[in-house]
Amino acid sequence: MSLTLRPGVCATDTADGMVLLDEVTGRYWQLNRTAAIILRSLVDGAEPPDTVRALCEAYPRLTAERADADTASITRALTEARLVVPV
Repeated sequence: MSLTLRPGVCATDTADGMVLLDEVTGRYWQLNRTAAIILRSLVDGAEPPDTVRALCEAYPRLTAERADADTASITRALTEARLVVPV
């Protein structure tokens, strides 16, 4: 499932990952590098298995099982925070 940022949410890369700002509420979220890779991948149109592969390439010691769990967890958290919507 690919994602897109909800209207009114903007993303900015940082040295340590990414920051998301909800321009309506003024709330912001700081994503670490792993979460930023996941979000970028899914927003760029990748499916979760592609995102898992991207994480494993970025972090060679990471297992596919852990990458899959991280992808699911970040996707769920961003969706529950209403920062992203499925495409």
